[in-house]
Amino acid sequence: MAATQDDELAAIRAQRLQVMQDQLAQQAQAQVEAAEQAQQTAAHNANLDGMMRKFLSSEARSRLARIALVEPTRAQTIKEHIAALCQAGEMNIPVSDATIKSLLAQQSKSRSNASIRRI
Repeated sequence: MAATQDDELAAIRAQRLQVMQDQLAQQAQAQVEAAEQAQQTAAHNANLDGMMRKFLSSEARSRLARIALVEPTRAQTIKEHIAALCQAGEMNIPVSDATIKSLLAQQSKSRSNASIRRI
């Protein structure tokens, strides 16, 4: 009787150990994937920043830097939009601050469709 309880206890311990090892393996895989994603994002951002140095005037770069301080995602979408336009040859290089202002105004018009409801 004691031998069967010991065997059952050993089986439970082995099963629990296997579950813990599986969880650790999953966590390690998730960390590796997160690190790879972060590395890809950093490389993309570095590439985009290099293009901005090439495509934008110094005033336009400083305006985008100020926007990035307040709204990083908006600045990122503007950078990607400018990079796409410049690579397609649809924008004169270097892009001036006035051009950045007009792009921002166009984006603001599309964002201003939200209605405010007061209660």
